[in-house]
Amino acid sequence: MSAPAVQPPSGLRAALIIARFSLRESLRRRVFVVIGLLTLVFLSLYGLATWQAFEAADEFGPQEAGVEADIVIGATLAGLAMFAILFLGAILAVFLTLGAVRGDAERGLLQPLLVRPLPRRTLLLGRWLGATSVCAPYVVLVALASFALTSALGDWWPDRTVAPLLSLALGVAIIAALSLAGSIVLSSTANGIAVFMLFGAGLTAGLLGQIGEGINSDSLQTVSSIATWTLPFEALYQAGLADLTADTVGFTRLAINLGPFGGAQSAGADLWLFSLAYLVAVGVAAVVAFNRRDL
Repeated sequence: MSAPAVQPPSGLRAALIIARFSLRESLRRRVFVVIGLLTLVFLSLYGLATWQAFEAADEFGPQEAGVEADIVIGATLAGLAMFAILFLGAILAVFLTLGAVRGDAERGLLQPLLVRPLPRRTLLLGRWLGATSVCAPYVVLVALASFALTSALGDWWPDRTVAPLLSLALGVAIIAALSLAGSIVLSSTANGIAVFMLFGAGLTAGLLGQIGEGINSDSLQTVSSIATWTLPFEALYQAGLADLTADTVGFTRLAINLGPFGGAQSAGADLWLFSLAYLVAVGVAAVVAFNRRDL
């Protein structure tokens, strides 16, 4: 009797297997060691800055000119922390995906995997799941750690916690998708540069919007709005900033100016729906490009 045929794993199961092996490869390359050291340095510096900022605020008393200094300092520091955490999450996302397709193909690692019945879309899904399953929890945990430091050293906690955390998680998921899509057509070095340039473009768009608001320029604000929605990780970051002080009112609210690279902008549910649709669109474009590519 012939041996029974081995049934291939289902699409989702195969994607999860690929995600697990991609994470093992990242461990072998010590990607997480680099990110862990950067995270420790960031949290140490953030804790020191938070301690010093609240110590300085105590010298001016609890309230000046109707503005509660502790709230302004806590919100500003948390906003800056979100920017730094998004940047660290972007580094991690790029490290995990920049050579996922073309890099592996050039090293001869990809061809043995892309045999029937494993579709190319399953490989892409597995690599994206592997990266996102690390990046999203990472930014959430580091953000919570920074909020906890702010609370311990200055007795301040964001008005809303879940929405800013989710905005960071979805933002890095989009960055991972963009980096994975770029790895199909670009070399590892070129893809890393391209993704970080996109990240910088998003920050610049946020800064333009802040300048436009300051000088009351409708043109700059329109350009900024279009650019941030074209790169929705920046719009999500701005929405997360707004949620940090969503319930703060009065002169204290007016005094808060979160983040040096773009102010807080509340966007509502439309942004979340658009970001999810954007993520799907990037995935579809990546699958189409991958199917057309000869290995």
